[in-house]
Amino acid sequence: MYDTGLMIGYFEPLHLGQMRSILDAAGQANNLHIVITAHPSPHPDFAITLQDKARWLQMACADMPFIHIHTSDEIELPLHENLDDITINAANSNTKLQRLIDALRLPAEAVLFIAENHPLAQSNTQEQLLMTVVTTPLQPEFDSYTIARDPVAHWSAIHPQARGDYTKTVAIVGGESSGKTTLVHKLANYYGASFVLETGRLYVGTDLGGSEIGLQYSDYAPIALNHAQAIRAAAATATAPITIIDTDFVTTQAFCEEYEGRTHPFVGACINEFRLDHTIMLDNNVPWVADGMRSLGNEVARGRFEQLLLTIFARHHIQPHMITEPDYDERYQQALAFIDQQIYNQTIKPSEKYN
Repeated sequence: MYDTGLMIGYFEPLHLGQMRSILDAAGQANNLHIVITAHPSPHPDFAITLQDKARWLQMACADMPFIHIHTSDEIELPLHENLDDITINAANSNTKLQRLIDALRLPAEAVLFIAENHPLAQSNTQEQLLMTVVTTPLQPEFDSYTIARDPVAHWSAIHPQARGDYTKTVAIVGGESSGKTTLVHKLANYYGASFVLETGRLYVGTDLGGSEIGLQYSDYAPIALNHAQAIRAAAATATAPITIIDTDFVTTQAFCEEYEGRTHPFVGACINEFRLDHTIMLDNNVPWVADGMRSLGNEVARGRFEQLLLTIFARHHIQPHMITEPDYDERYQQALAFIDQQIYNQTIKPSEKYN
């Protein structure tokens, strides 16, 4: 048993193989210090910060107080697809280790934990290092380089604490009775994805007694806030690389302007602050179905509301993906094709996958 151990890595994304290595090291040291460094070639589709990665590890290790998390934007590590390609410069490695030893005030007997196949573990290299090297078992089913290059394809390998930053939110929007909620449920079932229901409709049921007769200007802020909290919760427990959202903050703003005749600044701030990754907008060209809560049923009202949505999208520099096909199944197929291309990097039509 060692008194103090040190691990260094990108952890981008944090995956189960890395977590197993951490647990192995933690079982051999009374105190384990983990230093998270910046990835030299971050994935362009995901804006991951050092603080994001620190949060993942802090949450994953919250019940293990002997694990201490640190970040460093000064310590640079090389990126290699194959560890065999790495050429070790012992002097440079010792300089980096000494900086960490000083910054963390590590005791002289602290050890460095690395994977057993890492070049630093070679006996001739170990002899030149400031710290004693202790190896952790290989996790051959988890390739950090491959996972980092395509997190979506390796979703199951990503640690649950990190998945919220690797799921993409897709809002389904449109006017009343445009088929949004049905499409949300179909997409969520198809992808096995988490989803968020239309918060405004839920609010009418919980706070207004089931009727919009009492709806007023002051209600739009809590509706938007509830929606933001629901989206955050769904993403945090994401079950797939996509999280489906029924309506969005733009829709809430549109209803406020439609019914109250004015823009709500808090809702506007939510549109800008809680930016969703993708928006699919359904044309209002399917049959209108009364459900006791809808009031924009005639063609003029439906057309006016649709134009209002487009105006607010433009105001906030959001470009929705339009689906104008009036056939419900074709709408579903087009939504699948859009999501497969934008998030899963697939271009084959869902209906052709099994032909």
